Amino acid sequence: MALDSSGKQQQQRPRPPSSKTRDARLKLRRTPNEEHEPENYEDLPLDFSPALFSSLERYLPEKILNSTRIEKARFMSELLQSYSPATELNRIQRHREYRQRILSSYQRLHGDIYTLDPARFFVPSFLDAVSQPSEERFRSMIVPSAPGIYTFDMLQPRFCEMLLAEVEHMEKWVYDSRSTIMRPNTMNRFGVVLDDFGFESMLQKLVDDFISPISQFLFPEVCGTGLDSHHGFIVEYGKDRDTDLGFHVDDSEVSLNVCLGKQFSGGELYFRGVRCDHHVNSESVENENYDYSHVPGRAILHLGRHRHGAKATTSGHRVNLILWCRSSTFREMKSYQSDFSSWCGGCKVDRQNRMQASVKATMELLNRRTAEKTLVELSSTPPAD
Repeated sequence: MALDSSGKQQQQRPRPPSSKTRDARLKLRRTPNEEHEPENYEDLPLDFSPALFSSLERYLPEKILNSTRIEKARFMSELLQSYSPATELNRIQRHREYRQRILSSYQRLHGDIYTLDPARFFVPSFLDAVSQPSEERFRSMIVPSAPGIYTFDMLQPRFCEMLLAEVEHMEKWVYDSRSTIMRPNTMNRFGVVLDDFGFESMLQKLVDDFISPISQFLFPEVCGTGLDSHHGFIVEYGKDRDTDLGFHVDDSEVSLNVCLGKQFSGGELYFRGVRCDHHVNSESVENENYDYSHVPGRAILHLGRHRHGAKATTSGHRVNLILWCRSSTFREMKSYQSDFSSWCGGCKVDRQNRMQASVKATMELLNRRTAEKTLVELSSTPPAD
C-alpha cells in the first residue's frame, strides 16, 4: 500500500489485518451519512483518486468515520484494494511509474491550460449557466437532442487550438524521446491519456465544479451523490489514424465528448439506447436511434451505458476530448441491485412484460373464478316447472 503517515496527522501505521479479518471488516454503510462533511485527501500519496476517498467517506461505518484522517484513508485504501486482484494492483504500480517518467521529462508547451481557468476556457453561455447553477439556467443552455442525450456549446476556439497544439507537442515528444505511450482504451489506437501528462487535477476540477452539477440535474439515477473520479483522454480520427469506432458502452456513469477540431467530414456518433450489462446486446427500438454530427467546441453529454459508436471520418482530421466521469458510490450500490429499469431500456421492457403477464394472469384467474361461480349458480338453480 502506498499510503503512509505523511499526512497532517502523524500516527504509527497499524499492522495490516489478516484476510479473514479484512473480509469481515471492510464493509461500507448502505446509505450515506449526509450530515458528515468529508475531508480532503489531495496531499496524501494514494493509489486511487483523492476525490474517490472523499466521496466514499460518507459511507464509512461509524467507528471508522470517527477515527483520524489517516486511519480513514488507510481503511478505504484496503477496501479498494480488496476489490482489485493482484494483477490489477501490479498494473496500478506500473502505471504510476509510467506517469512519473512522463512528468519528470515532458516539457509543457502551454502550461497555463493545465490549471482550469473558466473565463478563458468556456464560452459565455456555458459559463453563465454553471456560475449560478439552477434548473432554469441549465435548461437555457442545454439542448435535449434525443432521450438521454444532451448537447451544448462549451469550449472557446482559442482553448481548443491550444489543447490541440499541446497534444501535437506530446506526440512529438513521444516520437523524439522514443518513449512508449499508453493509448486511451482498447478500442482507440491513436490519442493520448491527458491524465498521464499532468491534466488530472484540472480535469477533476472540471468534473467537480461543472460536469457533476449538470449531471446530477440530468442523470440523478446514476449520479445523485455526485461524480468523484474520471478518465480523461484525446482521440484522433482520419487518414493514417483511426477512421471509425465500433459499437460499445463506456466505462463511466456519464461521458462528456467535446470536438476540438480540425477540418473533417463524417465521423457522426450513433446512439442505440441505454443498457445494463445483462441487456447490452439486446435490440434497440425506434425512438432509441439517434445520430449526432460533431461541431468544434460543442459538447455532447450522455450516460456511459448509452450504447454508441462512431461512423467513419471520410476526410480530414477529427480530434475529440473525452471525459469518462465515474461515481464510486453508484458502483458500490449497484452491486446490491438486479433491476435497473430506472435507466436501462432492456430492464424497462422486462418490467413491462412482467406487469403485462401479471395482469393477464390476474384476468385469467378472475375469468376462471367467474365461470366457476356461474356454473355453481346454474347447478344450484331448481329446474323450472
